[in-house]
Amino acid sequence: MKVVLRRAYFGEVRIGQACRRLSCFVITLSYSRALALNFFFDQRLESLLCAHVEAFAQFQGAPRVILYDNMRSVVLARHENQIRFHPRVLQLAAHYHFAPQPCRPARGNEKGRVERVIRYIRESFFAARPFTTLEDFNRQAHLWRDEVAHQRPWPQDDSRTVAQAFAQERPRLLPLPAHPLETDCMLSVHAGKTIYLRFDLNDYSIPPTAVGRTLILLASPSSIRILQDGIEIARHRRSWDRHQIIEEPAHRQALLEEKRRALGASPSGRLRQAVPESEALLEEAFRRGESLGPASQQLLQLLDDYGAEELRQAIRSALDRATPRLSSVAYILQQRRRRQQLHVLRPVHLEHRPDLADLHVQPHDSDIYDELSHNADEDDEPRD
Repeated sequence: MKVVLRRAYFGEVRIGQACRRLSCFVITLSYSRALALNFFFDQRLESLLCAHVEAFAQFQGAPRVILYDNMRSVVLARHENQIRFHPRVLQLAAHYHFAPQPCRPARGNEKGRVERVIRYIRESFFAARPFTTLEDFNRQAHLWRDEVAHQRPWPQDDSRTVAQAFAQERPRLLPLPAHPLETDCMLSVHAGKTIYLRFDLNDYSIPPTAVGRTLILLASPSSIRILQDGIEIARHRRSWDRHQIIEEPAHRQALLEEKRRALGASPSGRLRQAVPESEALLEEAFRRGESLGPASQQLLQLLDDYGAEELRQAIRSALDRATPRLSSVAYILQQRRRRQQLHVLRPVHLEHRPDLADLHVQPHDSDIYDELSHNADEDDEPRD
């Protein structure tokens, strides 16, 4: 049982900023004239392999021999009767147990049937047919095949339809294997410094943990999958537009969480997290030509001494009074402490004040303090 495969060009389609070439892969069964067709936005080898797998699924079986129209993606070299097929085509043939065979040169009768089918597709299905997505267009094509193409009279006996002839032919097809052949385009890519991988001029997001790693990108006509060490870490709907950013919200959220953790690990980050108002104060200091490093260190010391809430209120008060200076903030904090009679300072965390870690206080004998107290009492007594 033979079938003929043909690839046909159906013009260009504008998708956003991209101009895509619409192609149709058609497989026609020689006996029943039943056909399987699928449209693609390219003519890559992966699309050809995918067309085979989709056709076998539509036929619910595989033919024993497939004739090819000497496509360069299938036949790599030919010398008289010696043929060198593409290794992926041989892999496909071994998986489904069919024999690939190129059409002989100058033998138009071997592919005439599929040529007539392509003309039939152009006139009966394609002409002035609108569609929104590639999936929608293929859905319409399969519906047309079942309701129109397979309901036409069978050329060998016009009392029967192509669908009836195919029902007789189907049991002769080879059974399908348990799993279809993987036909996705596979690329080894290196993730740069961002959470995006570029493919076909579009950027697809990945988890922040995969940044800087070597990954595997699998592209099908409908999806983009990204693997790390054989495990899928991202899946996106494929965009046929250009210069688009396709991202998973969870990837961006994870990146923000990492940045927050990194920000809190630095002194300036700790200051911004605890007292967001400090940024406005530092901006004013920068406008006056002051160095931000010492200013940040002074604010950190005030943060450790007075706490975040007190420092926030003092900065807001200084900004409201139009005195956005560190000296003004320190003065406001001191005044607040005096008014509230806050005699007890907050505990000092040595990890925030390394300058106090080596501070040493010399202990003295307690008797010295008793003598000083006794002498002070004597000085207070009235003298004669």
